[in-house]
Amino acid sequence: MRFLDLAEQRFSVLQFDPRPIEQEKLDAILRAGQLAPTACNFQPQRILALTSAARIAQLQDVTRCKLPFAAAMLVCYDKTACWYRPCDGTSSGEIDASIVTTHMMLEATELGLGSIWVMSWNPEKIRDAFAIPESFEPVSLLILGYKAESAAPRPGHLSRKPLQETVFWEHFSE
Repeated sequence: MRFLDLAEQRFSVLQFDPRPIEQEKLDAILRAGQLAPTACNFQPQRILALTSAARIAQLQDVTRCKLPFAAAMLVCYDKTACWYRPCDGTSSGEIDASIVTTHMMLEATELGLGSIWVMSWNPEKIRDAFAIPESFEPVSLLILGYKAESAAPRPGHLSRKPLQETVFWEHFSE
């Protein structure tokens, strides 16, 4: 599949079929995350893969996401393993973890799965629930599963601003 077709097909799934995801597909999704570029190739991502009913129920206790789903990937970065920009000390961790999540999300689409990137969760509760080490910073929660037959993109999913509004050539102008 062409990349732009894949990117256009992906949408935030809000209705999942309850069947489990095959281990081979989960492995492929994790491999896509492993292949994601990170600053200086430091690979600071640390991914908690959640597939058991007990762990998914626990996850639903710490997030507003109450969808039935088959698996979730909690993507963190290790603060001790990131590249830091020398001039101001900014960490690459959040960006690296976001790129990893995006790669996994697109691989899930390629494999015929649905996903939604959940941002509505309590960082302290998620830390406590999953015993996340202090040096790990949670960034994204990727919910995965087979799309329900009724799953569809939200209205306006393909609506995009014209490139002239978001891209500037050579200098920013108003």
